Amino acid sequence: MKRNYEGIIVLNLQGKEESLDDQIGGIGKELEAEGATLQQVERMGRKEFAYPNKNKLTHGYYVHYLFEAEPDAIGKMRTRLALNEDVQLQHYQTK
Repeated sequence: MKRNYEGIIVLNLQGKEESLDDQIGGIGKELEAEGATLQQVERMGRKEFAYPNKNKLTHGYYVHYLFEAEPDAIGKMRTRLALNEDVQLQHYQTK
């Protein structure tokens, strides 16, 4: 049974500002490849981190995804996006 989820994805913009639309669209396609149905994509913008992360980045571009997916697809999405070097952080929760 599919459930409604929301996910916050933080993208690495370091030297890649011109490819932002491609990054956001690519992540949407990766979510859909795991069986998710995208309902809404909201660009929250560039935000500073409270402290530098493990890659010494001080900021990231936040994107909020609303989608419907099977519960077991979330683990697959985490694994798939963890391999994407453009994704710095990801968080999912049921809506």
